Amino acid sequence: MHPAPSVIIFTTLSGLGFGLLIFLGLGMPAVTGLNAFWFFAIGYVLAVGGLLSSTFHLGHPERAWKAFSQWRSSWLSREGICAVAALITMALYGAGLVFFDSQWAILGWLGAALSLGTVFTTSMIYAQMKTVPRWHMPWTPAKFLTLSLAGGALLAGQVTLAIVLLILAGAITLATWIIGDTAFARSGTDMETATGLGAIGRVKAFEPPHTGTNYLMREFIHVVGRKHSTKLRIIAGALAFVVPIILLLLPFSHIIAILAVISHIAGVATARWLFFAEAEHVVGLYYGKR
Repeated sequence: MHPAPSVIIFTTLSGLGFGLLIFLGLGMPAVTGLNAFWFFAIGYVLAVGGLLSSTFHLGHPERAWKAFSQWRSSWLSREGICAVAALITMALYGAGLVFFDSQWAILGWLGAALSLGTVFTTSMIYAQMKTVPRWHMPWTPAKFLTLSLAGGALLAGQVTLAIVLLILAGAITLATWIIGDTAFARSGTDMETATGLGAIGRVKAFEPPHTGTNYLMREFIHVVGRKHSTKLRIIAGALAFVVPIILLLLPFSHIIAILAVISHIAGVATARWLFFAEAEHVVGLYYGKR
């Protein structure tokens, strides 16, 4: 798949933002007043900024509001509804902490659940795609959720929990890479199934379907060399998990905490690029690219 910058920014920032809102909704850290304001500000900037960046990948961003009407069948629509509900609920909860020095626990728990639901619905946009075998597995939602929770714990200053979640997220990310590498072959999809001509025997393309590129080729066919993929996986794993864990094990300081967050964000962004760049869409078979 074509790794569009807008979608990479969206999945990276919104996951971190909603991850932080989850912990704030659970009272971690237990802040009020100005301190609460800054924590919520960071969460909202990341979550809303990520959501807004996703609209730049749409052909007609002004029509984005129409997606809310397709909640019965579209995970994108469900994501939008969950996101709006989470942001409104957490705004009310945050107002209680900032302006009234009151923790309205029920609102916090509801907001945390909706924030978690938003991350899950985002993951299902990709996990439900049978046409991309690398994504079509339970590990995809697990990866999104653990990365969001690990980043949220890191931003919320929950050091011990962040270390545990970073280890878990790293293990699941590694699993998605290993299992994903054979997912396309295991899906049973080939040139025969892609063209529907398997009944008459083995199919081989005589000529390319087009003399030039088209929309499908630009958006759904992106080939990454195995050597480059391995290097980027090492970089992503080191920055997203190894470096933050090492920094968190050092004596605490705000500079170390900031460096851990920056490293994690850079690593997650790299992993997100790979998430899209390595995804093999079955349409590539029709064009002889798989």
